[in-house]
Amino acid sequence: MDSLITAAARALAAGDPLGALNRVALRGDPSALALRGIAMAQLGDFGRAKALLKRAARGFGAREPMARARCIVAEAEIALVSRDLAWPAKALDAARRILERHGDLANAAHARYLAARHSLLIGQLDDATRRLKGLDPAHLSPASRAAFEMVAAGIAMHRLHTGPAHTALDNARKAAIKARIPALMAEIDTMARALNTPSARAIASGKTRLLLLEEIEALLASKALVIDACRNLVRRGNMIVPLAKRPVLFALSRALAEAWPGGAPRGTLLARAFGARHADESHRARLRVEIGRLRAKLAPLADIRATEDGFVLTPRGAKKIVVLAPPAEETHGALLAFLADGESWSSSALALALGASQRTVQRSLDALAAAGKIQAIGKGRARRWMSPPLPGFPTNLLLSVSPPMG
Repeated sequence: MDSLITAAARALAAGDPLGALNRVALRGDPSALALRGIAMAQLGDFGRAKALLKRAARGFGAREPMARARCIVAEAEIALVSRDLAWPAKALDAARRILERHGDLANAAHARYLAARHSLLIGQLDDATRRLKGLDPAHLSPASRAAFEMVAAGIAMHRLHTGPAHTALDNARKAAIKARIPALMAEIDTMARALNTPSARAIASGKTRLLLLEEIEALLASKALVIDACRNLVRRGNMIVPLAKRPVLFALSRALAEAWPGGAPRGTLLARAFGARHADESHRARLRVEIGRLRAKLAPLADIRATEDGFVLTPRGAKKIVVLAPPAEETHGALLAFLADGESWSSSALALALGASQRTVQRSLDALAAAGKIQAIGKGRARRWMSPPLPGFPTNLLLSVSPPMG
């Protein structure tokens, strides 16, 4: 391996992509192409980075499977950072197996981490957890170890396990200090702020207050009957009644819970569940049918009794009823939540993450863009969507550098 390749790799490891390009920018051999690709990715030019890495992988060919596998891992990381979530996961798994077979445990561990992070982004928490368990963090560089701990913290936060989340972020911070990468430390600080930022509202007995993740965890572990408007379900402790596919029943349960300890008038229930401004006998008949269905669904947790002008919800085995709602409710709240990470997303990646059709997501994106809440970059298939950048919050690129190739 020549001295320029070694120097360029060291420059990338130190977070100096321009220094790396100064050494290999005019070279076209596979090793130089790979390092140029990683440098362009760190500078934010993902399209050129992908093209350079593909050329490098073709240049290495079947005779150098380990170097080719490293290029595939780098491509996967760029796809992840650019939110190209439809990138073939099988190719990453195949590259990981090649690296393990040839003894490159550091890059193999990094490939497994990337797969776990992909699963976390699309909400597959069980798969992300399984992939992390199969990863030995001892083989990771300090930068990759910090990223590994951030994925562990993300899983814990999604599962509302705030204690493990704090522990993982502390470990990530220690690894980031060793790595000496300011952007990585800023990313960890941003993630830590989420633990100290209100994530939901609790509505009970006509009063509303904001809750931190730790308080949400305590509420869900209590004996209160919780109408969870974040996940569209009703629960008490570990007993859960999902209503995500029954929007009318959930709307009725939330209206009844917000009126507790009093009852909800029929007019209010009709407006919340059916959007009926002027109720007629058919509306009232449908309300009775849906209340009957809801009563059957919630039988283990609560009872619904008729009153003179409406219905009242009475909990079983619980002393209070709490509605857990998002901190701010918007028509396209879930979409904005994904775009809030500061990265640029394609419409197909958002559709995959949300479990919705691409046409539905595109309509929502157009509506948000018209309202000035998001912005588009690029055209056609290269178009990406993102929240307007906030001053003081750097966009994050967590690309760890593979060992020098040759």
